Amino acid sequence: MLKHLVCFCFLFFVCVCDVCAQPLAEYVDIQNELMVFDRGLIHKVDYLPPVDIKVGRSAIPYFDNSHSFKIYYGGGVKSINEGLTNAFFVSDNLVAFLNQKSLNVFDRGNTKNLTTICAQYVVGDSIVEFLDDLRNEYRVYYNGQIYTIESFIPDSVLSGIKVSDNIVAYNNFANQFRIFYRGNIIAQEEFPVGRFDAGRNTVAYVDANRQFKIFHNGKTFTIDDYPPTSFSAGDNVVAYVSGDGYFKIFYEDSVHSIGFFNPTYRVVDNVIAYKDPSGTFKVIYKGEITELENYYPDAYTIQYNSVAYVNTSNTLRLFSEGEVYDVTNADLANWQLNYDVIRYQIGQSIFKIFYKGNEY
Repeated sequence: MLKHLVCFCFLFFVCVCDVCAQPLAEYVDIQNELMVFDRGLIHKVDYLPPVDIKVGRSAIPYFDNSHSFKIYYGGGVKSINEGLTNAFFVSDNLVAFLNQKSLNVFDRGNTKNLTTICAQYVVGDSIVEFLDDLRNEYRVYYNGQIYTIESFIPDSVLSGIKVSDNIVAYNNFANQFRIFYRGNIIAQEEFPVGRFDAGRNTVAYVDANRQFKIFHNGKTFTIDDYPPTSFSAGDNVVAYVSGDGYFKIFYEDSVHSIGFFNPTYRVVDNVIAYKDPSGTFKVIYKGEITELENYYPDAYTIQYNSVAYVNTSNTLRLFSEGEVYDVTNADLANWQLNYDVIRYQIGQSIFKIFYKGNEY
């Protein structure tokens, strides 16, 4: 209960089977060695700093100092190739990478080629949507399998497509609204949808009759006969401002009203952050409201179950899984939130990791 595209990638930030995996973090220490935080331990994984590196929930892909492509996964480093990879992206559970125009995916320790010619792809937590230029098909990689979602390609590319953790929503070439979910293509609407957003297990949209609907876990709910002023989907949650001016959230198959106001708000993964009418900074997590500050900060970061920011007292504050932590009030050289892990640096030589109330 509530209380008190042609582009390379859009990254949306967890496969259900890996939801218990502990997040990772990385940093380069004062000796220029690459270090990785994994399961409460710090590992030295390379003796030279990487050229480029990205952090996922279960893997850390990077170009090493010689531009060889490597992936830290399962406690060790796997060398993928030497100098062939020209781009890579990571999500919770997948690493997608291009060797020239050949698209490949690294999934749970195994590498699979998706197509030899690709110029457009999108990576979600457990899904990759891509345009297979060799077969002239739009395809989806999900749970180890490749599915074709559109096999006829006219002169222009498919427009109006959104990919999230485990779902693809799009208007097809026949101007019908379709959802790919758990290996199936669902004929959601027989007319195109102009406004829609996708999150884990969830698609929010305004249909051709201007009704506001939410697809969630295989069910479709008609939320309102009138379109909302704004809406945004996250993981199993949708925040929106109704046409009559109420800020509401859809969670656990029900609609909950927060109040009569039109807030500044953001929805990322499992968290909704917003400014209430008094200017207070609040978050909603799993249906519960938590007040963080009596003002709305200029900048903050949201990932997965967490919100991090430096407040006016110069304290690095973290909201994570319903708890609030004051991580440090030291002057920081830099800090970064990766999923629910904060990595921060004090001065030139002190690197620390904060996760679930513990400092490493």
